[in-house]
Amino acid sequence: MKIKLPKPKFKSEVSLEEALLKRKSYRRFLNKKLSLEEISQILWAGQGITRGNFFRTVPSAGALYPIELYAVLEEGVFHYIPHEHALELIKKGDVRYDLMKAALYQEYILEAPLNVIIAAVFSRTTYKYGDRGIRYVLFEAGHVSQNIYLQCVSLKLGTVAIGAFYDEEVKRVLSLPKDHDPLYIMPVGYPRE
Repeated sequence: MKIKLPKPKFKSEVSLEEALLKRKSYRRFLNKKLSLEEISQILWAGQGITRGNFFRTVPSAGALYPIELYAVLEEGVFHYIPHEHALELIKKGDVRYDLMKAALYQEYILEAPLNVIIAAVFSRTTYKYGDRGIRYVLFEAGHVSQNIYLQCVSLKLGTVAIGAFYDEEVKRVLSLPKDHDPLYIMPVGYPRE
């Protein structure tokens, strides 16, 4: 099953400078679902196509694009398909509790209506750059995370980048392919101060 996402917006009332100024990590979220438009915008900010049906919102060494995004919602686990700007269902059902357990019981994962998983296929980059490619992939994951942070600010949403989790447990819970290694979990929602 695929869900075609609404077209992302390319203008906002929030300037880049204001987004940088207001960027912070949130670990408490209101019990309020995100709209499909908000989910669309967040995923586009992380890996969306910008021009030529190829280039994306983040730089990538050799334009090899090793990053894969997953959206964990109450309805299930979805893989983001940048070229279609769509979500593909990978696993049906709410896995947020099991994801929280795999991430050392960080409760904001359970509280957030959306968890964006930033995963990497290292071989896409290391085949060309060898071991140095690992560094390039990690840089790229940082670019993706920052884009998501800034997009959240412009949408009046909050997020936090989580790196503390058991990799193999996260892969199992989400039914990720063997070569998709999770690097970040980013819970996203309406912040509760």
